[in-house]
Amino acid sequence: MTWQWLALGALALGAVLLVAALARLRSRTRAELAAARAESAALRERLDRLEAEQVRPEPPVRAEEREYTITHLGEQPTEVEPVSLERAVFADLLLRESVIRLGSLSHGVRRALSAESRNRIRFEMKREVKRARKQRRVEQREAYREWQARKRRRVTEQDVA
Repeated sequence: MTWQWLALGALALGAVLLVAALARLRSRTRAELAAARAESAALRERLDRLEAEQVRPEPPVRAEEREYTITHLGEQPTEVEPVSLERAVFADLLLRESVIRLGSLSHGVRRALSAESRNRIRFEMKREVKRARKQRRVEQREAYREWQARKRRRVTEQDVA
């Protein structure tokens, strides 16, 4: 019977520990919630202050009320002075651009010469050749029928005349 009392005591001790852990967790959660609410209130207050400080834009002016000022009349535009670059900067820009172009070109060539691309091109070529042959056969049949019809018309015209 002692082992039953031991099991019951262990169960009670576990329940007490569980309740204590839950109470501590609940108090920690309440503290975090209070901190979050305080932070949220502070942010709202700061946002309200910033909105109050911000200058409100005036409503847009209608087109009829706008005033236009002519700033240039008959004047020639001033020429823009060319920008001069140092040799090192120019060489750096030139090399970067060249390297980028070379890299993109090599990537394109590598992709074009891949086995997958070659197979896709081969498939499309076969399909196009088949389509062209079929189209030629159809055109040849139509031309032959038209030739036969002309031949028949000539024969019937000779018989009638």
